Amino acid sequence: MADNVNKLIEKSGDKEEIGTHHKAILATRVDDALFEQISKIPLKNGSITYHKVARIISMQASSLQDSLLNLDKKLGKIVVACAGTTDLPVAEEAAVTLEAAGCEVDRIYDVGVAGLHRIINALPRLRDKEVDCVMVCAGMDGALPSVVAGLVSVPVVAVPTSIGYGASFGGLSAMLTMLNSCAPGVGVVNIDNGFGGAALAFKCIPKK
Repeated sequence: MADNVNKLIEKSGDKEEIGTHHKAILATRVDDALFEQISKIPLKNGSITYHKVARIISMQASSLQDSLLNLDKKLGKIVVACAGTTDLPVAEEAAVTLEAAGCEVDRIYDVGVAGLHRIINALPRLRDKEVDCVMVCAGMDGALPSVVAGLVSVPVVAVPTSIGYGASFGGLSAMLTMLNSCAPGVGVVNIDNGFGGAALAFKCIPKK
């Protein structure tokens, strides 16, 4: 993949001409043991970074390593929220994916409905006029996406997580709650699918 990016940049002659989302190279669901094995492989076309919480390896092609990225030029702004700290791996998978695609990400974590004041306190950030979409990761009863969707005017991407016990059924309970949301404008992806949720949120960004 890095070799393909290098060849594409060499052919175009302009790093900026190629969109950031075309330069992103990611491997998901990488645990510590797998990363340790991968890190021993000699790389010829780029370098890798391990995002431990997100369980993602990102790779930067060698043709980009000598250039300064334009950090001010973002494709859009996405809020990534999660109900509890146990949802962090899924939320971070989404956040790292969006950042790799060139988005500005505002993380709002530990704002579940068990303490409703927390999401109310985050309203100014959720309703920021620059925000194009809100992603919400939640397990247990999965109620947070409906609450958020009733408070914002942008699309909400709901990601059920497998966090919970008893009748949570490994995230199925949360997913069914999200699918049955009475708040309009909620799109639901599969359980623990932070990457897929990020892809959907990215496609919600208006073309400029």
